[in-house]
Amino acid sequence: MSSAKKTLELLAYFSTATPEIGLSQLCRLAGRDKATTYRHLQALEDAGFVEQNPLSKRYRLGPMILQLAQTREATVPRNTGAQAPLRALADATGETSHVTVLSGNTVYGLSACESPQHSTRTIVDIATFPLHATASGLCALAFGPDELWEFAKSNLREFTDKTAVTLAELENAVTITRDQGFGRAVRSFEDEVSGMAAPLFDQTGQFAGSVAVASVATRFDSELERTVRQNLIIASRAITHNWGGSVPQNIEALWAQTSSNSNALENAS
Repeated sequence: MSSAKKTLELLAYFSTATPEIGLSQLCRLAGRDKATTYRHLQALEDAGFVEQNPLSKRYRLGPMILQLAQTREATVPRNTGAQAPLRALADATGETSHVTVLSGNTVYGLSACESPQHSTRTIVDIATFPLHATASGLCALAFGPDELWEFAKSNLREFTDKTAVTLAELENAVTITRDQGFGRAVRSFEDEVSGMAAPLFDQTGQFAGSVAVASVATRFDSELERTVRQNLIIASRAITHNWGGSVPQNIEALWAQTSSNSNALENAS
């Protein structure tokens, strides 16, 4: 089982940003020796999960991935249910909106939608989202299963000087997320990006993923934050509904309280 897990983990390194990866590069990314990585790639190739580009000799995702993706979407229509709310969110905020899903200990990118409002915009092209460094990851830690904590604590990689790299920093970020109902990441994954996310739920009532807005950090002022927060609530309700679930009452209460506190501060200023 351990060998199968390590073999399948190689698939997570492929993305739209890196659609093809050579053997040596994959060894560096996975931190494994060449013989082991090659053996795992051969197993994936035999099963149709990867194939080798005959021109570049690099590996890319194979046709079996497409078949599995189509089957997954036909039976659990996550992407379809997110598209219209994502577009509405991008239009309302003028920023890039995106949805992630939680599977095991990993937050995966599902879909993204860019707004044409600004010539400079955030591009969301990563396959997986670090739990401790992204708004979507903080939502997973705050509202997802407890076992995510142990995984996150052992993977506190520093991406910027704003990344939570100590347990105390991570606990503080998650506590704020849990208290407000929104995850917030300010330059913690990329120096020039700030993001905010709201949790999503499925038909079981469990945390299933997040809907988020990513913005150029210098644009993310208090006015934009208010707009993003209001429209994240709308998007979360819509996507959760499309996924067969409903937003828990305690989350709705957090959103109402956060919005009320924000309005009070603005009126007092």
